[in-house]
Amino acid sequence: MKLSDAIRKRIKKLLKEKNMKLWHLYKRTGIPMSTLSTFMNAKRELLTLKTLLHICEGFEISLSEFFNDSLFDDVEQD
Repeated sequence: MKLSDAIRKRIKKLLKEKNMKLWHLYKRTGIPMSTLSTFMNAKRELLTLKTLLHICEGFEISLSEFFNDSLFDDVEQD
């Protein structure tokens, strides 16, 4: 699986676990909704590390907690 696909799946998983919608993540992080939606709809392949850090802050987790998932065990370079 590509890294960007694994990140999308992890975000979807966290949204479900925390009973959140993408809109809630936007409100918590200030990341433009267009940035979130284009990435989540695979119209954009990459996120900056800074954006991913803000996403983690929105979920109230660290980057290491974000990547601590079996989704990332066999990722391939985009």
